[in-house]
Amino acid sequence: MSEHPVSPRHRTPGRAAGSNPDVRFDRLTSEAVDDGWQRDEELPVLRTEVSEEVARKVITRNTSPDLSFDRSINPYRGCEHGCIYCFARPSHAFLGLSPGLDFETKLIARPNAAERLRAELSNPRYAPDTIAIGTNTDPYQPIEKEREIMRQILMVLRDFNHPVAIVTKGTLIARDIDILAPMAAKGLVRVGISMTTLDPKTSRAMEPRVPLPAARLRVIRQLTDAGIPVRAMVSPVVPALTDHELEAILAACHDAGAVAASSIVLRLPREVSALFQEWLVAQFPDRAARVMGRVRELHGGKDYDPAFGKRMVGQGEWAKMIQQRFKLATRKLGLDRSLPKLSTDLFAKPPETGDQLALF
Repeated sequence: MSEHPVSPRHRTPGRAAGSNPDVRFDRLTSEAVDDGWQRDEELPVLRTEVSEEVARKVITRNTSPDLSFDRSINPYRGCEHGCIYCFARPSHAFLGLSPGLDFETKLIARPNAAERLRAELSNPRYAPDTIAIGTNTDPYQPIEKEREIMRQILMVLRDFNHPVAIVTKGTLIARDIDILAPMAAKGLVRVGISMTTLDPKTSRAMEPRVPLPAARLRVIRQLTDAGIPVRAMVSPVVPALTDHELEAILAACHDAGAVAASSIVLRLPREVSALFQEWLVAQFPDRAARVMGRVRELHGGKDYDPAFGKRMVGQGEWAKMIQQRFKLATRKLGLDRSLPKLSTDLFAKPPETGDQLALF
């Protein structure tokens, strides 16, 4: 549990995290002390702060055997969606910021990302393969409406005919259908829409600034009607809290037009464990012990096991049961399919002003 829990009545409105754990790389730590003065008032609304980073490169490489892609882009650092279970929270510590409230409220935008991407794709040694976006923080979080960094990135990928796989909880993706639909017609794009629960109250508690489940189902329909293939991503599956909804979520996504599905169990790396437990006691005190008992059963008796091959699916009998339920439900709905590999054959550097080819 967190060393400095926050009372439910003292939680920050519109935010999931109840505290700001110390940054693990700092030499000095802070500790909250009760000075004897009783505080019954709610905390004020915590506003989002956005700073900017001049990116030197934007394509990040990985060699993880658990991932189906070897490169990704993150238009933003931190995520205003504020999902309490987000495995990306610990990455904020590398910026000298807390994985707690800082992760949700102190964001970093990369306004030159599209420019740098164009330069990297123009390198004669660059070999195309699917770029994943949204695998760490959501490219369609609220600040994208104003910043449009993701849209600028998509324009570059479109110009190069470069394949892209997008993961999001944000309905703002519908804004970019004018770019995505023509790319999809060329076999250059697929989208994963993350659905954790169908219950709006549970969603608002876990994912305070994410569009509600009904809105995400509507955006699945918008995308599929435009010819953009959508994968329903039931993740994370939270034991003793959302796992009973597995079949219902898959059915709702299928009815909305999703053509495939995937699922990942809850994982609580580093600071996420204490933050999640703090939230769990505040929001669901009657089942907190049961949830964490199941989580530890999933991860070999620990809050989290980072081992490749285990961290996404868990281990033990309960994990096998979830996998079996998922397999049966997706088979019944026709969602048990692999989407075709995105095309790299069309990739080409677009002609620039003054190029000889532009004369013909």
